[in-house]
This record gives sequence, structure tokens and C-alpha cells, in this order.
Amino acid sequence: MTARTTRSTAPAKHRKSVVSRFTAVGALAVAGTLLLTACGDQTDSGSKESGGDRTSNSAPLFDKLPEKYQKSGVIKVGTNAEYAPMESVENGKIVGVDPDIAAELGKKLGVKFEFTSGSFDGLITALNSGRHDVAMSSITDNKQRQEGLDENGKKLGKGVDFVDYFIAGTAVYTKKGNPQGIKSIGDLCGKTAAVQRGTTYEKALQTQSKTCKDGGKPAVKIESFENDTEAQTRVKSGGAVAGVNDYPVALDLSRKADGGNAFEVVGEQIDAGPFGMAVNKDNTGLRDALKEAVDAIIADGSYKKVLEKWGATSGAIDKAAINGGK
Repeated sequence: MTARTTRSTAPAKHRKSVVSRFTAVGALAVAGTLLLTACGDQTDSGSKESGGDRTSNSAPLFDKLPEKYQKSGVIKVGTNAEYAPMESVENGKIVGVDPDIAAELGKKLGVKFEFTSGSFDGLITALNSGRHDVAMSSITDNKQRQEGLDENGKKLGKGVDFVDYFIAGTAVYTKKGNPQGIKSIGDLCGKTAAVQRGTTYEKALQTQSKTCKDGGKPAVKIESFENDTEAQTRVKSGGAVAGVNDYPVALDLSRKADGGNAFEVVGEQIDAGPFGMAVNKDNTGLRDALKEAVDAIIADGSYKKVLEKWGATSGAIDKAAINGGK
């Protein structure tokens, strides 16, 4: 999702982005809220002593964690596993960039990150209700989410803090062959475009639609869907001339969906911005520990290896930030 620029704007919603938060379309569907943990090393990420024994855990940043997590040995993560290569479901397990990064963070912190998949636009609400400790799902860090505002600037909640770990922009993708000759988001005036509801790239389409109307052109016909799989299907069937998504996700779709024969990315990514792990504003101890852990995996090279594995090195950052989005 919206970088997911790429996964919206309402703070109670979450983007698979600022520019706007990457598997075949059919393999992405997740029914309901299903507890899924990343396979192998992706969830068994703490040291052998990471079961909550504060005196024996040898992970280098274990002492930075709040006592709650030292005792439980677990950080609960909410995600929307429909954004390969960032997060998706394979053989009943959540895999991708985000679970692998979380696994590396777990090694530094001495705890396990356990992922639960649910709807994207409910992630921040679930986080602030205490269902999750962290929301990690290609979520674009922006001021709107930080401050708990809706798309009109109305205060809806207290917002969240972000620990930024990746950067991405919004991309336009079309059916393979690009039958309508779309070259950029600016070519969508008067045309139908598909997008996941509650993402930053939905906001990008709304902004473009206004630009079209202000320029005397017809508005973009925006079709918003509950999940990204539905939006992709709409483009693939020809019902929409284009879809809008995070650049890494759109690129992965173009490479893998139907063996690379379903979609293609057009133009350049726009509005690049940071993806962040969302944390409740009251949970500053966890937030600060996560930032130190991100810096640690950047420094030791494990962060780079994760991005190389998933073909996502274009989103690499040099240093973590807290609330770095604008």
C-alpha cells in the first residue's frame, strides 16, 4: 500500500505513503484478520535467550526496550499483507521486506515480531486501541497521520509517531501493453483509475482529479477498493485504464504478475517520501528503541541484504528518523 507514498490520508486509516507505505494478484488475498507469522528466521528473530529473561538476554539493544517487551519477548505488528515485495502471503505465512526487516530488528532487540494481517485502513485504529504494538505495512509517514487529521484537516484522534525505515513514491501502472497510452498520472483526466481505499495514493488521485478540473478537463473517475488485489483485478480486466500504487509494489507487480504479462509501470515515481513503523504516541520507549535498532541494522549491513533479497534497494535510507514525513 499508501510511500504503501504509497499506502491515505485519514490517520485512522493506514498506505501500503508519503509517496505512497510488491507476487501475483491472486496470491495476495487475505481473508479476514488472520494471525500469520513470517517463516523461519523472520519471526524467530531474537537470541536464544529472548523469552523475556531480562538477566540473560544478550541482544545488544535489549535493555533499550520497555519492561513490558522484555518480559513478553514479543512485539505485535499489524500489517496488510497485500503489497509484495513489502509484505504478502506465501504458503500461509507473511513474507517480504517488512517481515525480514522486523526479523533483523528482533535480533538487535532480543524479541520476536509477530505479524497479524488485517485491512489497511484499520491499522492505525487497531494500533491506538492496543491491538498491536506497531503498524508496519508500507505506511507513508506524513503530518496528517502524525497529528491525527482527516483529509480536510479535521482532528480525528491523537495521531501516531513514526520510525522511518524506507522511502518510496507513487507510481502509475497499466494493463500490459498500455492500451490507452498512459504516460503519467496527468493523463488520467476523464479516465477510470483504480486504487486501494485509505491510501496516500488514493489522495494522489484525488489531487490529480482536482488539477484536471481546475484546468478545464474532466475529473479522474476514481474507483476505490477495500484491498489492493481488487484494484489490480480491475486494471487487469480493463475496467480501469490504470492503477496507482507504491512504486516498489507496482514494479513488483509488473515483474511477477502472470509471469510479467499482466501489468507495466508507466512514467516515473512521484512524491517520494518515507515509510514508517507507526507507534502509539504514548509508547515513546518502544519508538526510541526501534529507531536505534533500525540504525543498528543499517550500520551492520543486514538492512541492505534484506533490500537486495527483495529487489527493493531503491528505497534504502542512510539513517532512521522519527516523524520525518511532511
